[in-house]
Amino acid sequence: MAEKSSVAAIYFAILGIVTTAFGIADILVTAGASEFAYGILEISGDLFRGGWGGVIVLFAGLFYLSGIRNFDDIHQFSKVVMGSILIWIMAGCDIFAMITESIPSWEEETGPWFNTLPDFIAAYAPPYAPAVLLLPFSLVVVYYIYKRKQEI
Repeated sequence: MAEKSSVAAIYFAILGIVTTAFGIADILVTAGASEFAYGILEISGDLFRGGWGGVIVLFAGLFYLSGIRNFDDIHQFSKVVMGSILIWIMAGCDIFAMITESIPSWEEETGPWFNTLPDFIAAYAPPYAPAVLLLPFSLVVVYYIYKRKQEI
């Protein structure tokens, strides 16, 4: 049991470091009143997504990092779960924004209000916000929730 929990602690420690770095980057880009895009990563410069979103992602990383010490304790494990929930909330908001932005057509020459199918699909291409990139890695906590439930 201790060996498996140490693997989980290492995994969530790495995820916590990356999440904390993304949160700090969100806040710094917003403080600079600019946007940043590199490869598949895009950090928005607006106050809501960049500022408040950065604070939420930062605290998700801090929850991960504070929960890895004594990972078998339910109180420490709940911090890791809370960090994942914060990531899920931010990623859900980002994915919802992506969906709502892909429906209307922004070109006035096309005429119809709805996007064409190729433009609709192209709206889901990278770059993505940090929380969306962290989403698949944060879902690992679901495995540990079910594993903990089976041990009880």
